Amino acid sequence: MEPGIEALAGAVGERVRLERQGRGWTLDQLAASAGVSRRMVVHVEQGEANPSIGTLLRLADALGVGLPTLVEPPRTGAVRVTRSGDGAALWAGAAGGRGVLVASTRPPDVVELWEWTLASGDRHDSEAHSAGTKELLQVQEGEVVVEVADESYELSPGDAISFPGDVPHAYVHAGLHPARFALAVFEPGVATPIASEPSHD
Repeated sequence: MEPGIEALAGAVGERVRLERQGRGWTLDQLAASAGVSRRMVVHVEQGEANPSIGTLLRLADALGVGLPTLVEPPRTGAVRVTRSGDGAALWAGAAGGRGVLVASTRPPDVVELWEWTLASGDRHDSEAHSAGTKELLQVQEGEVVVEVADESYELSPGDAISFPGDVPHAYVHAGLHPARFALAVFEPGVATPIASEPSHD
């Protein structure tokens, strides 16, 4: 694991563990609620795994928190600035692309701002998010195909699309040169984190 990825994995693991313990849940309870294996939860909490965005979303949904709660440092005030290069890189494509979470709002209505790059041959498939999720995407460089359910939409620089995020969707590189796009994700009604006595699991 690269140093930056290793540090992020460790921080994510600690936050997942604290959120789970704050609910008094066992590892098995979180695994069952999230629909992932107990082994995966253990690896995530110990910082030994670099979980996919899909796995992180399942854990966040099960815990009733937004994805940013698990991947961003805790906030101490109403304003948070993310400097260039400091976002949470949560996806790396086989061809060199990256998906970076650069800003977000707090629950209950969570808005995430992402910076994506796709290299030639890159494709990111996303499971359906929680009900009511919406996405906005604008292409800044290159050509991108956005697949929403059974439909495909070809986008060029400056083109934008809005679509439901609670159905399967994908972002696909579609040109000869690297593509770059901004993505906003709106997830309504995310529960506020619960504070309680931790368990000992």
